[in-house]
Amino acid sequence: MSDMRFSLLDWGVLCGYMLLMVVVGVLVARRQKDVEGFFLGGRSMPAWAVSLSVLATSLSAATFIGAPQIAYAGDMTYLSTNIGTILAAFIVALFFVPPLYRAGTVTLYGFLTQRFGPGATLAASCMFLLGRLLASGARLFMAGIGFALILYGDYAPPDLLIAIIILGAIGTAYTVCGGIRAVIWTDAIQIFVVGATALLSVLLLLRMIPLTPNEIVETLRTAETGDKLRLLDWRFSFAEPFTFWAAFVAMTVVGMSTYGVDHDLAQRVMTARSPLRGGLALVGSMILGLPLVGLFLVIGLLLHIYYARPDLMGVDAPWDAIADSKRVYPQFLLNHMPTGLRGLSMAGLFAAAMSSFDSAINAMASVAVADIYLPLRKQWRGGEVSNELALSRWMVVGMGILLTLFAVLAVFLQQAGNETLISFSLGVMAFALAPLLGVFSAALFTRRGNTRSVWTALGIGMLSVLLLQPYAAPAWLDIPLAWPWWWVIVSPLSFLICILGCPQAPSEKTITQKDAPR
Repeated sequence: MSDMRFSLLDWGVLCGYMLLMVVVGVLVARRQKDVEGFFLGGRSMPAWAVSLSVLATSLSAATFIGAPQIAYAGDMTYLSTNIGTILAAFIVALFFVPPLYRAGTVTLYGFLTQRFGPGATLAASCMFLLGRLLASGARLFMAGIGFALILYGDYAPPDLLIAIIILGAIGTAYTVCGGIRAVIWTDAIQIFVVGATALLSVLLLLRMIPLTPNEIVETLRTAETGDKLRLLDWRFSFAEPFTFWAAFVAMTVVGMSTYGVDHDLAQRVMTARSPLRGGLALVGSMILGLPLVGLFLVIGLLLHIYYARPDLMGVDAPWDAIADSKRVYPQFLLNHMPTGLRGLSMAGLFAAAMSSFDSAINAMASVAVADIYLPLRKQWRGGEVSNELALSRWMVVGMGILLTLFAVLAVFLQQAGNETLISFSLGVMAFALAPLLGVFSAALFTRRGNTRSVWTALGIGMLSVLLLQPYAAPAWLDIPLAWPWWWVIVSPLSFLICILGCPQAPSEKTITQKDAPR
C-alpha cells in the first residue's frame, strides 16, 4: 500500500527536471541584448519550436488535470471543442497574423495605437493584464493541487498556498533569465514530457485493468451514466458547454480570441521568421493537440473503470477512494505509478503548469513595459530608460509575484463557483478576451472607431460578461448560458460599440509604428 510519498528516486527525477528548466533559461539568457530580443526573440524562432510552444501553453495544467476529470465524471464530448479551435486557428492565421505581424510592434496591442491612438492600446493592455491574471492564476492553482498532494497528501487551502508559491518561484526564475527564447525552448521540452506522461498512464492503466480492450469499450458504452465514449452531443442547449453547436459556433469565436488577441499565445506566433511561418505554426499546434487531448480524456475513462467499478476490478481494485474528481489523476499518479515513473509523471504535471505560467508572465511583462510604462514615462518625464532590458527582467519578476498571488485567489474562486477545472479556467478568460476580440475585429476589418469607442466597448463588454455570471446576473437575466456562449454575445456587442465611434483622425495618433517602443 502506498503512503503517497515520493521516493528519493522520484524526488531526484522531479528536481532534475526543474533544474534543467532553469539551466536552459540561463543558457538562453546569453543571447538577450535588447527588449525586442527579450520579448520577441529577434523574430528568428523556428516554426516547429513555436508550434510546440503554443501547444504546450494551450494545454497547460487545465488539460492535464481537467480533461481526465471531465471524462471520469462524463464522456468524450470535450474533444469536440477542437472543431472550433482548429477552425479559429485557420481564421487567425489568414486574417489576424499578417497585419499584426507587419505592424512591427513589440506587443499585439501596439497595433491599436496605429489604428485608434495610444489611449486604445493602454485600455487593451490593462484589459489583457486583468484577464491573464485571472486565467493563468487559475491554471497555476490547478498545478498546485498535484504538488500539494506530493508534499502533504492533501490540497487544503494552506497546503495549496505553499505549493503555488514554490511553483511560481521556479517558473519565474528561468523566465527572468531567458525571456521568450527560454519560454519557447523550455516549452518544446515540456510538451514531450507531458505527452510521455499521458502515454505511460494509458499503458499502465490498460495493464492494471483486468479486462480486454473490447470489454473496456463495452463497459464504457453501457455505463450507468450513459455512453462515456460519446464524442458529439447533438442537444441544442445553451446551458451545456460541450455540445456540437457550442463546439462549432461558440468555440470558433473563443478560439479566435484565444489565438488572435491574447498576447500570451499570439506573442509566440510573432516570434516566427515570417507571418506565413507563424500562421503555419499556429495551425500545426492545434492539429497536434487533438490526439494529445484525446489521450488525457482516455485516461479519465480508464480511471472511471479503475476507481468507480470495483465489481470489474475484483482483487485488483485500488485501495484508495476518490473523494473529489479534481484529484483523480494526480492521486493515481502518486499512488499507483512505479517508483521513478512517479517522479517523471509529476514532472509532466509541472511541465504543463510551467508552460502556461512562464509564457503568461513574459507576455504580461512585455505589455506592461512596451504598452504602459515606456509610453507613459515618455509622456510624463521624457527621455529614455537607461537599461530597458534590466527593466524588462524586473517586470517579469513583478508579474511572477502578482500571478502567484492571483493563483492563491483562484483557490477560493473555484470553490465558490463549484465548476469543473476546465470550465473555470476557460470561463474567467471571457472577461478580457471577449471584449478584446470585438475591438480587434473593428480595427482589422473596418475603418471606424476611436479611443473613446474602444474604452466604451471594453468597459461594456467586461460588464456584460459579469452580468452573464450565475452569481451576478439580475433576476430578469437569469438565463442558463454555458461559458462558450458568453463570447458569442459579448464579442459582437463590443464590435458594434467600437464601430459607433467616428474614424480616428491621423493627427490624434501621437505614437506611430516607427515611434512605438521596440
